[in-house]
Amino acid sequence: MQTVQSRAEPGRPDAAEIERKYLIRELPSLKGVKGEAVLQGYLALDADGAEVRLRHIGEKYLETVKTGSGLRRGEFETAISKDQFDTLWPATEGKRLEKTRYELDYEQHSIYLDVYHGKLDGLKVAEVEFESEGDSHSFNPPPWFGKEITEEASYKNRSLATKGLPKSQG
Repeated sequence: MQTVQSRAEPGRPDAAEIERKYLIRELPSLKGVKGEAVLQGYLALDADGAEVRLRHIGEKYLETVKTGSGLRRGEFETAISKDQFDTLWPATEGKRLEKTRYELDYEQHSIYLDVYHGKLDGLKVAEVEFESEGDSHSFNPPPWFGKEITEEASYKNRSLATKGLPKSQG
């Protein structure tokens, strides 16, 4: 296996992602923006926030280990083969989601806009990743963003995959 992404910062031995998540009030124009289908399933979910996930996006097959919860999380992502993905995928039964992901530029940031399908149809969430926590605190979201859900456990992908839409949404 080949590691394709580790969110390690210079001088830090760990990998980290700093991310804020928002519900979407209304979809922006997606004219000319190509979305990618995402299949995502969970192999392991720990009560402390650790998880092992499989993802098929575009032509890529990935296994990701995430640790912690909240704004800053550990993240280690490894490319796997289609055969490895196909072998492990059945173990994610009952812990899956599907969505279309769009990447949009906004100021100096990339916004990952996820439009969910299947049992999560109608849910739209944006994720924005940051270089530092300070950068995340100074972020001014575009007007089409709605409520921030970074700290809301019911909107974590792991919860959506296992429990479905939060009661307030569904």
